[in-house]
Amino acid sequence: MKAIVVTHAGGPEVLEYKEVPTPKVKPGWTLVKVKGFGINHSEIFTRQGYSPSVHFPRILGIEAVGEVAETSAPDQFKVGQRVISIMGEMGRAFDGGYAEYVLLPNKQVYPVKTSLSWEQLATIPETYYTAFGILKSLRLSKTDRVLVRAATSGVGLASMKLIKGFSPKTTVAGTSRSTAKLDRLRQAGFDEAFVADRTLPTDQGPFDKIIDLIGPTTVLDSLQHLTEFGIVNMTGELGGKWTIPEFEPISAIPNNRYLTTFSSGERVSFAAVQEMVSFVEEHHVDATPAKVFSLPETRLAHEYLESHDSFGKVIVMV
Repeated sequence: MKAIVVTHAGGPEVLEYKEVPTPKVKPGWTLVKVKGFGINHSEIFTRQGYSPSVHFPRILGIEAVGEVAETSAPDQFKVGQRVISIMGEMGRAFDGGYAEYVLLPNKQVYPVKTSLSWEQLATIPETYYTAFGILKSLRLSKTDRVLVRAATSGVGLASMKLIKGFSPKTTVAGTSRSTAKLDRLRQAGFDEAFVADRTLPTDQGPFDKIIDLIGPTTVLDSLQHLTEFGIVNMTGELGGKWTIPEFEPISAIPNNRYLTTFSSGERVSFAAVQEMVSFVEEHHVDATPAKVFSLPETRLAHEYLESHDSFGKVIVMV
């Protein structure tokens, strides 16, 4: 089969398109013919050598959509069945989705019933599963004013689309570090868009709910811009920091404000995945990818996602 193999850490140039043996099915595992996959920032971090547990050579990819090709559990899966896989140790402890076929633990293969196209389905797994988890954590009211920090990211745009699917009249604002991207945010569906980096402008806010995708570098600032009983969901570390130094909750979190998060790696289940896919279909959420590449162009997909021009979800169709 053809796959994208990384033999050592580095820039996008280390993503090699080459022929490798197709994995053989073993007890407890299922072989999936990959139709498409999303490109994620965590895969860029791994490629750069910032995932200490990952040893090269490795086929990256923490998600994939496709069809069951062969399985060790014929009572559980059917050949040709549409499936999604996300997270676990995919693309880390074992080879991931950047390939024509991927061998996955049976417990990490999630059959889905859907009429979405392969491109739409490839846009959804990690990004929309994360955004859907964020949405549920916010306890959203239709009268809320919501802010998305790092709104141009795949999860940022997906969060806005899911919120608008839930309640088209809910006001959703988005931030970007680039003035050039503000019009694109409005065109994508945001009601408001403004420039912000580490701190929000004093004339913006307060907000009832804030989705902070930048992470530890901005979350303490986000908490200062909440209405009473408002919620900040901090999911993602696009700011490049993993922890908040000397975090002291009583002084850092204003009275009657709430801080939560969502990890797509915890308690993934068939029911949760199907719930997310069904929500996208039933609420007519626009799951169109921002940019589509082919498998041999995976290096270009990484380059685009790392560039200042990147906007929205980037996928690869196999």
